Amino acid sequence: MALAEIHLHLEGTVDPETVRLLDPSLTAEQVAAVWDFHDFMGFIDCFKFVAQRLNSPADYALITRRMIDNLAAQGVTYAEVTIATGVALWRGFDFVDIWKAIREAQKGAPVEIAWNLDAIRQFGPDHVMEVAKVAAEYVGDGAVSFGIGGDELRGPAHLFKEAYQWAKDAGLRLTAHAGETGPADSVRQALDIGAERIGHGIRSIDDPDLVRRLVAERIPLEVCITSNVCTGAVASLDVHPVRQLFDQGVIITLNTDDPGLFRCDLRGEFELAKDRFGFSDAELRQIEQNAWDYRFTSAKR
Repeated sequence: MALAEIHLHLEGTVDPETVRLLDPSLTAEQVAAVWDFHDFMGFIDCFKFVAQRLNSPADYALITRRMIDNLAAQGVTYAEVTIATGVALWRGFDFVDIWKAIREAQKGAPVEIAWNLDAIRQFGPDHVMEVAKVAAEYVGDGAVSFGIGGDELRGPAHLFKEAYQWAKDAGLRLTAHAGETGPADSVRQALDIGAERIGHGIRSIDDPDLVRRLVAERIPLEVCITSNVCTGAVASLDVHPVRQLFDQGVIITLNTDDPGLFRCDLRGEFELAKDRFGFSDAELRQIEQNAWDYRFTSAKR
């Protein structure tokens, strides 16, 4: 089966080699120091380091092409990719030019790319609504969904119900990062404002009632195992709840999140699930099928 990935950040696909293409003044030692992180704030600093070197539409086109090449090499034929629209607007960029660049870069690609445009939740409701309105401009032109990322605790999801309803009415599907470094209630709030999928969601395991709701409402969790260990969202692989969530009937998909930052790939995530968590080949086929069944370009809603 061809692979599909539904939780992947464009900026997070940038690896040390690519960041030095973006900024040739960087030394290998400087880059290695930034990539040597072991907690969530270190990850955020690395992500910012990459974002600060995206200074033109040509830069966004470059990383889009390199992402597509990497996905194709893995046998991935479909990906839903998040672009940090809120970050681009915050930096004062004309998003129209960025959008034209990434859309041009994916023309003729062997991988079908659908885009998720996300906002920075800690920037508040006005910012999130602004990004929702920008995302709506590209419905029918590659944009399929809208979501929120950033600090779960400083930007609780209940603040964004109006923006989510606006995005839904505009024809966008809805996702949200939740339950990654925040508690199970962060996931519940995301569901209450209309999220159809949850990015990460691993802290759901702490709340049996929430787990039952995820199962009953058939809400998929976009699980990113290596990411969770690298950011310190879990202390180690030994305590990652992916197996527990699956065994309790939660729909999960496997994803890389930020593969350039975490030095991982999608096939490696499946191997990890098999080797460390005991998933059978049949279970892994079901998990991969989940990505196809719950992608936002499918008929399901």
